[in-house]
Amino acid sequence: MELFGKHLICTQEWAKKDLDRILELSARIKKFRFSDHFGNLLKNRTFFMFFYNPSVRTRQSFECAATELGGHAQFLEPKSMRLKTKKSAGETVEDAAKVMSRYACGLGIRMLEDKVAYYGHGDEVIREYAKHSTIPVVSMAHDRFHPCQGLADIMGIREHLGENLKKKKILITWAHGALARSHCSVQEAMLICSRYGMDVTVAHPKGYELDEEVMEWTRENCKQNESEFNLIHDPKDGYEGAHVVYSRNWMSKDAYKDDEFLKSAEVEKAMGYTDWICDSEKMAMGEDPLYTHPMPIDRGHEVTDDVASGPRSIIYDVAENRLHVQKAVMAVTMGNL
Repeated sequence: MELFGKHLICTQEWAKKDLDRILELSARIKKFRFSDHFGNLLKNRTFFMFFYNPSVRTRQSFECAATELGGHAQFLEPKSMRLKTKKSAGETVEDAAKVMSRYACGLGIRMLEDKVAYYGHGDEVIREYAKHSTIPVVSMAHDRFHPCQGLADIMGIREHLGENLKKKKILITWAHGALARSHCSVQEAMLICSRYGMDVTVAHPKGYELDEEVMEWTRENCKQNESEFNLIHDPKDGYEGAHVVYSRNWMSKDAYKDDEFLKSAEVEKAMGYTDWICDSEKMAMGEDPLYTHPMPIDRGHEVTDDVASGPRSIIYDVAENRLHVQKAVMAVTMGNL
């Protein structure tokens, strides 16, 4: 009951007991996916999905989640709405949020990379919507955080390694690639894995630093759980002793200039770091580690095919878990379960 109406913008902002509740409910929903018990929680209710950026898994999983809970998901995008921008007149965030709150039971927002003017802009926008909404606002991925992905990650890891992750090591490593991705998924992985007691090692070349506030939260989470946090700048050393490997490209600190996302320059620069790829040789340094990634994967750059499609890859389990954790989040924040 206490989670009804609560926003989900970053998992760090939720109490650990509430994350536990979501994961426990997600497991039940997964086991009894089409049970009548869960099929009417959003009956006759609509969830708005506001996409500044397109997606594959996010739209599919949220639409399925709403349908399987007995509700409906409605697709929205800025070009179909008269919203105020720097260059055009239109409806303010306050007005849009208050009106949408009169229609829907919840609002999801996705705002990444080329739809923001600088790092943190997407976080500011989603929090502005949350400020004026009387319905729960859920981040469907923005430039700082991706809470549903983080929940799906930890659910998948626990399914394979057990619920007690104390002293299990996750390596979160930068990888070269042609997509110039935001920080949101890797930062959520750092936060939630450290909340669940894992040793966290982050590896990246210099110039690809992550959000210092997120780094500090991760350090503090590890300290509270008596686990380890390490930051390294070597493409191989972090694999030693790893139980989980998460290799993903993310943009550099120089990705924005004059309110513009410099994607071509980011891709060209990243593709020069050819040593930063997850392959079977590096994986052999770990403790028979699982491989995970939020997808889409830039195969041949972020990771080799034999690892991504290998027997220790859990990428499809985690992708499936997006559906189950999102159903759980919607059930408790919008369905009053």
